[in-house]
Amino acid sequence: MIKWITKLFSSTQKEENTEDNMKPEVHEHQKNNIKSVSKKYLIVGLGNIGAEYVNTRHNIGFKVLDFLARKESLSFETVKLGSLAEYKFKGRTFFLLKPNTYMNLSGKAVKYWMDKENIPLENIFVITDDLNLPFGTIRIRKKGSDGGHNGLKNINQILNTQEYTRFRFGISDEFKKGQQVDYVLGDWDEDEKAKMPERLEVASEIIKSFGTAGLENTMTTFNGK
Repeated sequence: MIKWITKLFSSTQKEENTEDNMKPEVHEHQKNNIKSVSKKYLIVGLGNIGAEYVNTRHNIGFKVLDFLARKESLSFETVKLGSLAEYKFKGRTFFLLKPNTYMNLSGKAVKYWMDKENIPLENIFVITDDLNLPFGTIRIRKKGSDGGHNGLKNINQILNTQEYTRFRFGISDEFKKGQQVDYVLGDWDEDEKAKMPERLEVASEIIKSFGTAGLENTMTTFNGK
């Protein structure tokens, strides 16, 4: 009888060991991937501080964030390296950042708030003007060069990567030779001002889509519109 019980116990133990061996092994790096996906996003509008720059083409990043803030009754607070508003939408938290470092030092503010709020690189979204696109044209890319833009150039340097999402807003290149700086730092013309509200509405929807529908869906839905 004792031998029979011992044999039965041994058989049961073997079955348990076999079941354990059939379970997939979870390695340490896989455990890290199981962690919940971050629902925090850093939305950076590029521009220059100061009343003289408020309505300039180069400040479209600020303008987009200001529009969304007004629409959602948000308030910007003066914080380290910029102005910040917190927007909660569909379980996500969007930090709307307007750096106060001036355009060519934008990366410093991006890096600081990215680290402070523990926001992953794939959840960074930078809004900037683009001379190579017709007015109001939208181009969203998940990586790319700075294209000669001083703000993007500094962000690339500080983050040591070009692999973050940028939303380029076309301002066209309707200027004469040698007048690029005056054009970029100039005010919108009357036709552009008339079309701006609709473009800003689309831009605000792009921000929300980035956080809720994801980058690929957002690019498919809005690029070229």
